[in-house]
Amino acid sequence: MGCCHSNSGGDSSANRIARWRSTGIVALRDSKLRALPSEVLVVDSFVRTLDLTNNKINEVTPEISRLVNMQRLVLADNLIESFPTTIGVLRSLKVLILDGNRVTDLPDELGSLYRLERLSITGNSLTCLPKNIGDLRNLLLLNVSNNKLKSLPESIGGCVSLEELQANGNFIEELPPSVCNLLHLKFLSLNNNTIRQLPQNLLKDCKALQNVSLHDNPISMDQFQQMEGFEEFEARRKKKFDKQIDSNVMMNSAGLDEGLDLR
Repeated sequence: MGCCHSNSGGDSSANRIARWRSTGIVALRDSKLRALPSEVLVVDSFVRTLDLTNNKINEVTPEISRLVNMQRLVLADNLIESFPTTIGVLRSLKVLILDGNRVTDLPDELGSLYRLERLSITGNSLTCLPKNIGDLRNLLLLNVSNNKLKSLPESIGGCVSLEELQANGNFIEELPPSVCNLLHLKFLSLNNNTIRQLPQNLLKDCKALQNVSLHDNPISMDQFQQMEGFEEFEARRKKKFDKQIDSNVMMNSAGLDEGLDLR
């Protein structure tokens, strides 16, 4: 019920707008779009979720700021190179997904999205993150893997709610000392970078940290084990791993996450 449309009625613009107003969900994946349809802007404040995954959009119109109540914006797998500064108006936004585009930088106005909880911008061409990214104090997940980053901004320590940080496949040489302020950080993945050392107090101060992955970096296991707080980290890691075993008795061991990987 409610899913089928008669051939006579078709999916006219009026029908789509009525449906979007009713559900708050605008789903236009795989639609060969080159721009945001103007009829989406007509729905403006009714939009809660906008999914434009896998289209051919190369520019995000500044008028997207009209979608003031939008909570989830998914623009993965398009051709987007930049983002309008008006993004800062979307202060209801909780999820922003920009994976698989051509973005080279993000506007400082991103820091105004104080409700943002998940930001994923993997597989782009980012060379830096906004200096005020630390203003995202409710951010739980940040994934900037497979870009061209050489560093993370010092302000990242302001993302005090952050639980998961992924920055695999970049050119990062070291982390800013401020990451030690991320007291809720549980998962840190920095595979395939050029990291030779971590902030000395990382394991001591980040008392929630349970999983660190550093595949294909110059840092050695010996260096990691000599860091202050390693024993406490190791205890947390093993406790988590033991819980996984208890709750996955029937699972093949290949499906378990040991929580520490520097191979």
